[in-house]
Amino acid sequence: MRIRHSTGPHPDTPRPVADLSAGVATGRLARGKQPSSGLTLVSHPLCPYVQRAAIALLEKGIPFQRVMIDLDDRPDWFAPLSPLGKVPLLRVPRPDGPEAVLFESNVICEYIEETGAGVKLHPADPLERARHRAWMDFGSAILADLWTLETTSDAAAYETKRKALVGRFARVEETLGQGPYFAGEAFGLVDAVFAPIFRYFDVFDGITDTGVFDRTPAVRAWRVALSARQSVRDAVDADYPARLRAFLARHDAHMLTLAA
Repeated sequence: MRIRHSTGPHPDTPRPVADLSAGVATGRLARGKQPSSGLTLVSHPLCPYVQRAAIALLEKGIPFQRVMIDLDDRPDWFAPLSPLGKVPLLRVPRPDGPEAVLFESNVICEYIEETGAGVKLHPADPLERARHRAWMDFGSAILADLWTLETTSDAAAYETKRKALVGRFARVEETLGQGPYFAGEAFGLVDAVFAPIFRYFDVFDGITDTGVFDRTPAVRAWRVALSARQSVRDAVDADYPARLRAFLARHDAHMLTLAA
């Protein structure tokens, strides 16, 4: 899926590699170095589409390694693997042949759901499953509006997208039930899609009051529940807020002029 974030010189320094079966960091992986076995999630530190795939893997308890790349300084191996020039990619080893490389975050999430053991992240009922897939796409549409909200330096464009987001979340409010998650007690792929969206607003709230969730109490409760989920918290590094703020500053974002 689309990702245009770039937060400067990041990962020539190595990044911890998560062994999810153990729940702890077990190694370090430099940019561009590929592990010899297991799933590899090719990532960027801010990408919300990467986060949804990481959350799905974490929820399933599937061990994987992550390779961070700088999209402004892409390693030579990246272009041949990524038809769209975007992250995430999921590199899947095959014992009887060359590895497979999956692109597009929802495709990756569906593959994780279909092949991974552990908790199911989609409803068993085909109609409900299709409905959930539609709301995953709706989440991607929200991210498109968020792109302008966070990058524009124009006050009118900011306000247009802010109002669009108010309208989108009003639609989400209408479909939510008792919670705490999208489908009630069960955490699913729709939750994995929306958690990175809400993470943006965790940073935005420290800058200005966007008012996007003022009239959506169910969405606000959902946001709180997702922020407390361990998989959601572990999908990014601790420096995510600082990276996002730096990204806003480099784009001369109008949002920063609204800071109290």
